[in-house]
Amino acid sequence: MTAPRPLEGLLVVDFSQFLSGPLASLKLADLGARVIKVERPGTGDLCRTLYLSDTEIGGTNSLFHAINRNKESFTADLRDPADRAMLRRLVAQADVMIQNFRPGVIERQGFGWEAVRALNPRLVYGSISGYGEEGPWAELPGQDLLAQARSGLMWLTGSAGDPPMPMGLAVADMLAGNALVQGILAALIARGRTGRGARVQTSLLEALIEFQFEVLTTHLNDGQRPPRRSAVAGAHAYLGAPYGVYRTADGWLALAMTPSLARLADLMALPALLPFCDDPRRAMAERDAIKAIIADGLAQRTTAEWLARLQPADIWCAEVLDWPALMQTEAFRRLGFVQQIAGEGVALRTVRGALRLDGAPLTCGRAAPDLGADRGRIVAEFGLAEDPAESRPSPSQAAAG
Repeated sequence: MTAPRPLEGLLVVDFSQFLSGPLASLKLADLGARVIKVERPGTGDLCRTLYLSDTEIGGTNSLFHAINRNKESFTADLRDPADRAMLRRLVAQADVMIQNFRPGVIERQGFGWEAVRALNPRLVYGSISGYGEEGPWAELPGQDLLAQARSGLMWLTGSAGDPPMPMGLAVADMLAGNALVQGILAALIARGRTGRGARVQTSLLEALIEFQFEVLTTHLNDGQRPPRRSAVAGAHAYLGAPYGVYRTADGWLALAMTPSLARLADLMALPALLPFCDDPRRAMAERDAIKAIIADGLAQRTTAEWLARLQPADIWCAEVLDWPALMQTEAFRRLGFVQQIAGEGVALRTVRGALRLDGAPLTCGRAAPDLGADRGRIVAEFGLAEDPAESRPSPSQAAAG
């Protein structure tokens, strides 16, 4: 995308590390903001050396490059008074600051909300914690798997006989990062009207609880009885048959909605379903029995055969694909999701963000920065070695003034 992006001219100073906060700043960078990533000298963001596999890219891992592309790296020791002074001058010129330290840590370093608001009343200050800033869990590690465990999501996922089942990616981090972006964008819009910044807060736990709002609403209004996971083809604790994922003769089929159970019984030649077709209450009460009948039937034919029979009849179903199979589809190719990013000694493929503006995807070709690669230039550009009283306005302030 070559046209100006919506957030061009805005400066984001990102103190966060690992995944949730860096994901938020990545989304802002994709939308055009300039992101300066603050990292500790010598080691940087610990994600640089958090290896997910044997793949090493330019001395760091692929996750770090995926989540920190299109950013600049500024090394600073928060225990060093001179570095703290430079960071205060930088934050005084910023539009957005992001941090995801445990509660109390950033405050002890002099960059809590009250301290930075005094420096820059127009600043939008975004924070992500594990479980909120108060309460008995506030000091516990804000880690994705642990948040999934405490949120109820792990208990809800899967079939009745399964153990608690985590999702296969860092869903808490990603949901929290996206929630923070939503709040930051809203605060920036409000600042355009009022001239005042704002504090935007979320947590891994809050993001996961909101993620479950649909079923939690049912739970809160159903005598707070725990939902019953399906014993067969579990996919949604509150939805009846046929909703689930079933084995076929050569793979798997996701089966969602059907015009009627009788229509499905006819298409699949399953007369055993007929006694359940005229009594919705019985159908819900005996969900597992119905799913067992459907599972036996689907196992007799291939996935392609079932798709050819069921889709034309408005039965909502889909083949279950792994990544290689997905990437071979024309649907995936048409979206143009894979992009190439490159930097000093680094070249790798990754996926773009999900948004398209005016028909154009928000692609970016710049890989994550080397540790501290931009410190000298940033010090000179923003006058960070000068007296704080001489700090320059942020790019957006200068444009407005």
